[in-house]
Amino acid sequence: MKLSASSAPELPNSELFKFLSDAGVDEQAIVAASKEWLFQGRLAQLPVFQKQDWRSWVIMGGRGSGKTRAGAEWISGMAQGLAPFCDRACGNIALVGETLADVREVMVEGPSGILSVSRLQRPRLESTRRRLVWESGAVASFYSSEDPDSLRGPQFSAAWCDELAKWKNPQQTWDMLQFGLRLGDKPRQVVTTTPKMQALLRDLLSDPATIMTQMRTDENSAHLAPAFLLAMQQRYAGTALGRQELDGVLIADREDALWSREQLEALHDPQAPELQRIVIAVDPPATSTKNSDACGIIVAGLDADGLAWVLDDATVQGVKPHQWAAQIVQFYHRYQADLVVAEVNQGGDMVMAVIHAQDASVAVKAVRAQRGKYLRAEPVAALYEQGRIRHARRFPELEDEMCDFAVNGLSSGRSPDRMDALVWALHTLLLQDTHKPRIRQLR
Repeated sequence: MKLSASSAPELPNSELFKFLSDAGVDEQAIVAASKEWLFQGRLAQLPVFQKQDWRSWVIMGGRGSGKTRAGAEWISGMAQGLAPFCDRACGNIALVGETLADVREVMVEGPSGILSVSRLQRPRLESTRRRLVWESGAVASFYSSEDPDSLRGPQFSAAWCDELAKWKNPQQTWDMLQFGLRLGDKPRQVVTTTPKMQALLRDLLSDPATIMTQMRTDENSAHLAPAFLLAMQQRYAGTALGRQELDGVLIADREDALWSREQLEALHDPQAPELQRIVIAVDPPATSTKNSDACGIIVAGLDADGLAWVLDDATVQGVKPHQWAAQIVQFYHRYQADLVVAEVNQGGDMVMAVIHAQDASVAVKAVRAQRGKYLRAEPVAALYEQGRIRHARRFPELEDEMCDFAVNGLSSGRSPDRMDALVWALHTLLLQDTHKPRIRQLR
């Protein structure tokens, strides 16, 4: 029986209610589920909204983002046979953590663990046998990444793997689990982890049978101390560590990239001195559709000691030429820039024309690429190695491109528009600019 709008419980998750109602889920099942979790969690924490068929669901989240709660609630639903987690209760379940102590203290008995979130049917903890037992007959056994061979022999219909990026023997433990995940019509596993570059996690995310949810710490602010959120924001906002540990972003360096995150982290300095020269470099897109390349816009300056300073990233995407031209003019006046350096390979005279249509007083220098992006970037990367460049603040999107750029471009295949604009700006300031300087103080 469908749940009618008039009989719907007063629950905040109206989108989920509509989904279940349209799917014809039994009214009693919906009401029972609403008391447990489905109507209380955020949509990112609910597998019902993962549209494609999947074997592995990876939840990458920042600290305190609610990923452990999502894993515990999924196991609880699977063990009890709650719709829409599954059609019937799972028999054998694997709980796999870095250590057995982590399984018990975090996944089972922790504040967001299975025992804490189970209200309708609380499982029995059998400590000596290292397992949980539900009235439904489901059994969840504990396993550790320290002992991959303990997964030889047992078989499962579901598994929860916590903090996979920290596992001691990740590949061996994962392989043994996969051989045992073979019961039922659709054996599945949920992986909850703070992102950290690791071969196993990278390969898992590239598997077409894997879906991924990313959750930020601040999305769970209702359940976190305001003082914690403020302290984390002040200390780590914009840093590579903050993006990993708070935003749930997988930060990766390519071994063959021209730059590394460790290198760039050492160059951040918010105290930019008086600058003798400021330029704005532009890498315009060939088209202006929503899915077109970005218009890379980078502001950089040169101080009296010959150090170049990256001051701002004003890149925009999916806008019309007059809109990115207006952005350039705005930053030109904001920084009292001397020159706009615009690559004209894509748009020719049009690039200069649209900028001058916004403001004819803007000094524009057209540059044309004669060499590939990698060959242009190499001497600029050498300047970074020599310590001749500083970043006045953190630029996450720009630095992502820099640390992912190698001889064959970005790993995603996209155009490195921000990085290309950066290269033009620093080429102009340090490798080819002879314009007479004028001094100004940044405000």
